[in-house]
Amino acid sequence: MLDIADELSRWAEEGRDFAVATVVSVGGSAPRGPGAALAVDGGGTAIGSVSGGCVEGAVYDLCVQALQDGRTVLERFGYSDEDAFAVGLTCGGVIEVLVTPVRADAPERPVYAAALAAASRGEAAAVARVARGPVELLGRVLLVRPDGSSDSSGSSGSSGSSDSSDSSDSSGASDPSRSSTSYAGGPGVSHEGSLGGRPELDRTAVAEARAMLSAGRTGTLELSEDGARCPGGVTLLVESSVPPPRMIVFGAVDFATALVRVGRFLGYHVTVCDARPVFATRVRFPDADEIVVDWPHRYLRRTVTDDRTVLCVLTHDAKFDVPLLEAALRMPVAFVGAMGSRRTHEDRERRLREVGLGERELARLRSPIGLDLGARTPEETALSIAAEIVAAREGGTGAPLTGSRTPIHRDGGGRGTGAAGAREAA
Repeated sequence: MLDIADELSRWAEEGRDFAVATVVSVGGSAPRGPGAALAVDGGGTAIGSVSGGCVEGAVYDLCVQALQDGRTVLERFGYSDEDAFAVGLTCGGVIEVLVTPVRADAPERPVYAAALAAASRGEAAAVARVARGPVELLGRVLLVRPDGSSDSSGSSGSSGSSDSSDSSDSSGASDPSRSSTSYAGGPGVSHEGSLGGRPELDRTAVAEARAMLSAGRTGTLELSEDGARCPGGVTLLVESSVPPPRMIVFGAVDFATALVRVGRFLGYHVTVCDARPVFATRVRFPDADEIVVDWPHRYLRRTVTDDRTVLCVLTHDAKFDVPLLEAALRMPVAFVGAMGSRRTHEDRERRLREVGLGERELARLRSPIGLDLGARTPEETALSIAAEIVAAREGGTGAPLTGSRTPIHRDGGGRGTGAAGAREAA
């Protein structure tokens, strides 16, 4: 649901009734993972997707029915071996879809609206919904988020680019569904809503959702009605919304212009950093979220990174590359890649050894950056780099699928949805 939060939040603000169908679980070769959603408003307008086209028509009809009767349902779709127009996943997968009406008169409506607004602003939040269990609990919802999470910047961390010296660009109280609580067992976490007025179930759900939010995971939990961890009681779908991961592109070159566009398309918050103010400009990089004028290694040491951050070094100059990579390869980031010829790479490795990097640190460096696509233009090179980043993140091989026996759709570990989740095509 949070992957289409931008549009759904607007629907909620406009007072529209809508129903949302969300993938709860998948099996086999299903094309969309848990959290993928399709929504239909009272006028019949549809957004999103749960299956890449296989069962969209049937899910659309379920949403229309939910708007009419106000009932939440869990529906299972599997492989159809009949004609090509039969309702089923002809790709051979199995998905379970939770269909929930969100009407203006629903007591849970304020919680849904708050969750969608938080996700659309890029704030950290988790939404827990009852997907399976007693009928009276289906569709009940909790919103869990860190205290003080009202920051609407949408950035994954302060980069310092607002410092003009470093940047050329500054860019009902009695209703349990509306309660807000901080649990002693979950410091720094607040919640809104309730899973049916069961305090122990709420308490456990908040704690578990908090853990999933911290990991940026989306998936299911099985609890008893009294909050114990056990199968067969209540199944919760927990969706995590986390700020988008960062991509920092060092070097304001033509290849960087194309890479910025691709990075944004994949859902990254993209920063361009270069020590040369004549090149690091908004005119050259209109699609960048941030543009920073500073020596790359100095900026990297003071900015915020995490284990999802991608660092792309396109400076192709030893005086920038070596101090930057010396710092980058010692940081717990997701990806460090550097552009250059094989001769440049060998010279770069020699220099990095001279400044004290060991073989384990050097093994993290992806250089020359990108997959072998035969790329020549900046756009083709950006595609090559992006392909390697996605393959590294998802455990892909980069080999053609034709003739292979490896799974087409891997378990992505329940990645959380970023503020611009609709942008993330990978």
